[in-house]
Amino acid sequence: MSMIADFYGGKSILITGATGFLGKVLMEKLFRTSPDLRVIYILVRPKAGQTLQQRVFQILNSKLFEKVKEVCPNVHEKIRAISADLNQNDFAISKEDMQELLSYTNIIFHCAATVRFDDHLRHAVQLNVTATQQLLLMASQMPNLEAFIHISTAFSNCNLKHIDEVIYPCPVEPKKIIDSMEWLDDAIIDEITPKLIGDRPNTYTYTKALGEMVVQQESGKLNIAIIRPSIVGATWQEPFPGWVDNINGPTGLIVAAGKGFLRSIRATPMAVADLIPADIVVNLTLAVGWYTAVHRPKSTLIYHCTSGNLNPCNWGKMGIQVLATFEKIPLERAFRRPKAEFTTNNVTTQYWNAVSHRAPAMIYDFYLRLTGRKPRMTKLMNRLLRTLSMLEYFINRSWEWSTYNTEMLMSKLSPEDQRVFNFDVRQLNWLEYIENYVLGVKKYLLKEDMAGIPEAKQHLRRLRNIHYLFNTALFLIAWRLLIARSQVARNVWFFIVSFCYKFLSYFRASSTLKV
Repeated sequence: MSMIADFYGGKSILITGATGFLGKVLMEKLFRTSPDLRVIYILVRPKAGQTLQQRVFQILNSKLFEKVKEVCPNVHEKIRAISADLNQNDFAISKEDMQELLSYTNIIFHCAATVRFDDHLRHAVQLNVTATQQLLLMASQMPNLEAFIHISTAFSNCNLKHIDEVIYPCPVEPKKIIDSMEWLDDAIIDEITPKLIGDRPNTYTYTKALGEMVVQQESGKLNIAIIRPSIVGATWQEPFPGWVDNINGPTGLIVAAGKGFLRSIRATPMAVADLIPADIVVNLTLAVGWYTAVHRPKSTLIYHCTSGNLNPCNWGKMGIQVLATFEKIPLERAFRRPKAEFTTNNVTTQYWNAVSHRAPAMIYDFYLRLTGRKPRMTKLMNRLLRTLSMLEYFINRSWEWSTYNTEMLMSKLSPEDQRVFNFDVRQLNWLEYIENYVLGVKKYLLKEDMAGIPEAKQHLRRLRNIHYLFNTALFLIAWRLLIARSQVARNVWFFIVSFCYKFLSYFRASSTLKV
């Protein structure tokens, strides 16, 4: 019998961010392993045209919850959706709902956050810092609360090379940042943002670090733990391999590469791609919830959920595996384009790729206008290139994360719990995982028909050849313009032509003598 699964039986659990990717996987695992839990409260923001119950049914009707319905047929009765908005004071929760949460909640999993790298600092502070502070205030009023688990990110301290399982202080106190966001106008915030985030790359990593400080400062007598996952990707094993439902992180790169939007990336091939499957994160999270509630550690423990230190896979190897998988499983839905090629990081490549990406997009949009349709390719390409520029910081660096607490926790689990709640990343086979990842993108995210693979392969080969011809023509035009304007270029061209002519003459003479 699993001690962890038994622990969550009969519990009332509050999950923030339950409508997000990780929140859904967490909820699924809880219902599948502990179907006798009392209730899961989820905070849901009101959405025009949809009731809270409709949003719950939309979640439960996805492929992800198929196995849950077998072991917990009344699962819809065990989800209690609470109307809430994390951008508002007290989350705009009604008095009745607030009283119910305060009276019955046993475990809190705080997964909600904005994960947009380029989010405005005011909004990022509100969701990643202020909302965390308000939730901790709620938690302090819950008489039956046993554990508060905060999901952070392994990149909250990405300005450091080696990162331990400790909370690192930020130069400015979170309270001062929260207070200043209430009265400063956007223009001033924009001006001071680079100075505040310092050597961190974006507002996301900065505000997640502030959120950890808030957890430390506001914890009081609560039993709290912090989990820091790295780049969260598709599921590894549970409830089935390769499940994913959004285009964040590596998923967006896979979609863009598979459809031909992305033909190259500026990456350091030997940099570690610290990818971690969503089900590994969830298994660790549930194990941490059990350990924190039952063993009640004296201090707030931080758990790193990363792969690079135990089972590393670099970006070069991952790129090769993705491309090898495309040979077997091409993505053919929507815009069809040639496959991607992964290149090293240099300025010339960056400039050429920008031209190579945008020029075909502009030509395609011109064709759409001629046929009376709305142009969209250039907009999509600009969005992709902007996303890539924000990811460059992470795909050109490597970090070292200590995992002492994570390994300690693994040693505390029974053999049955190590099986049911497996978070040992050393068992992960990257080649198999990447193949399932691409397959999952095709099946679950893009909802493509697997029967069309042979036709898609042939179509992609044709389009790849067209792409090569376009690049060749583009190069020849650029070279011709250069020759017309530069004497040095003309001299080089005449030298090459003369050399080729002499080589061919020599080759013919040699062939004649042999005869």
